[in-house]
Amino acid sequence: MPGDIPADAKAWMVISPCPTLSVQAVFQAGGRRQVKVGVLCSGGKDSLFACMCAMQEEEVACLITVFPDNPESYMFHTPNLHVVRLQAKAAGIPLVAWPSRGKEGEETADLARAVAEAVRRHGIGGVVTGALQSVYQSSRVQAVCRDLDLWCFNPLWYTDPDEYMEALLSSGFDVIVSAVASEPFDRTWLGRRLDFAALQDLRRYAERYSTSLAGEGGEYETLVLNAPFFRHRIAIGEAEAVWQNFRGILRVKRAWLEAA
Repeated sequence: MPGDIPADAKAWMVISPCPTLSVQAVFQAGGRRQVKVGVLCSGGKDSLFACMCAMQEEEVACLITVFPDNPESYMFHTPNLHVVRLQAKAAGIPLVAWPSRGKEGEETADLARAVAEAVRRHGIGGVVTGALQSVYQSSRVQAVCRDLDLWCFNPLWYTDPDEYMEALLSSGFDVIVSAVASEPFDRTWLGRRLDFAALQDLRRYAERYSTSLAGEGGEYETLVLNAPFFRHRIAIGEAEAVWQNFRGILRVKRAWLEAA
């Protein structure tokens, strides 16, 4: 948590506000130079919005994605991870892909190996995450960065969810829902675009059912098809909606890049 950061130590965790959002910095390192960073990328809205934020402040050298074999991974996003390769090409950013068995107890070490590989290949000095409120994930990323003597940037950490979602949509992101995992979300959400009409529904759900507006509780997952920094957009040619026990996934079977 922000209060745990030692004031006299290297800033291995930086709550660095995204310039797109009108939030205040909780902790920043004064007078530092621009840092070459790798962005932890799941293919969803949070990691790629954080990537855009990082581009405004730092040099983004690569995306870093861990591909777990376990679809129930505690640490890593799993739906449609193969599309991250297209996102990296669309953005013109190198991708560091790393395999993982996705087993609890091993995932932090797998992440550390992926980040170390990004250091070796691209000379990064920091890591960017799209963490909003997940202490489970952010604390493990911070530990990896501390052990590797890297900065850890969290531009979305504890930003106002409504403000963030407004900024996401206003910035021109094209995002669809790729998975849902709780009521009141039903199968009609699979493949639905996140637009202002969807945001209104999400607000109603948050008020009535106490769901997370941004899906931080795992209520829904997303896939980014276009972003302001993409040179091409992603087109989905074939997808299958799989539904079971109030949970559903949109499995993208065929996709390609086309002119933005």
